[in-house]
Amino acid sequence: MTDNEKNFEDEKDIFEAEAASEETEDAVDDLAASEESTTEESADMAGDASESTLDESDESGEDENTKAGKPDHPEAAIEAILFAYGNSVSAERLCETLSITEEELEAAVENLKKSYEESGRGITITKLEDSYQLGTKAEYYDYLVRLAKHPKRYSLTDTVIETLSIIAYKQPVTRGEIERIRGVSSDHAINRLIEYELIEEVGRLDAPGKPLLFGTTEQFLRAFGVDSLKDLPEMSAELKEEFKEQAEAEAGIEKTDDEDVIVDV
Repeated sequence: MTDNEKNFEDEKDIFEAEAASEETEDAVDDLAASEESTTEESADMAGDASESTLDESDESGEDENTKAGKPDHPEAAIEAILFAYGNSVSAERLCETLSITEEELEAAVENLKKSYEESGRGITITKLEDSYQLGTKAEYYDYLVRLAKHPKRYSLTDTVIETLSIIAYKQPVTRGEIERIRGVSSDHAINRLIEYELIEEVGRLDAPGKPLLFGTTEQFLRAFGVDSLKDLPEMSAELKEEFKEQAEAEAGIEKTDDEDVIVDV
């Protein structure tokens, strides 16, 4: 074999080797592209499956919400809610929860109260302004006292009662207005009423200093056995005069025909 022929054969071998290498690289690239495409398709399928699952979950959630709907026996549902909640629940919240109207709520509550009375139950439903609460009847209080042993009792002096009455009738009212009506400081009485949870801060007056405003609580309604502030008797002129006389006596003021005389205490 001549040198030219040998060189030709060597170049041929190199060419074939390069061609084989290129084919191998192309095959590898095709395989990688195929695997990438498969991965993307799998991801898309997984995403679709996930979205489908979420959609089904949402639909299921909607179904669960709609399942509650309007109860077949609203009286039983109201009783269960008030029993479990413990405190008063607003009429608006009950209507929203049970998907019933205010008229239906009032009818259901009346049916419950009638049922309790007819069956001689020891509980009843009390309306406190725009809320309802499940509680015990007043005639069984003594038995509850025996069980509790330490019932909440209010030590309401004339001063405290007078202050509470002013707040009940004038609310929302500031401390300054209470003291102007009574003519003496009312800090002690107000603090005691807050301690008893019979009054609470209900806001601030839009005036210089932004003084606190006080009003009565639901506990006040429960303690005095009224459903609403509208049920309170109107304050007569005689009652207002009595308040004034009590405040003057507390401050050590004796009234004469001519003028007020301050007496040392």
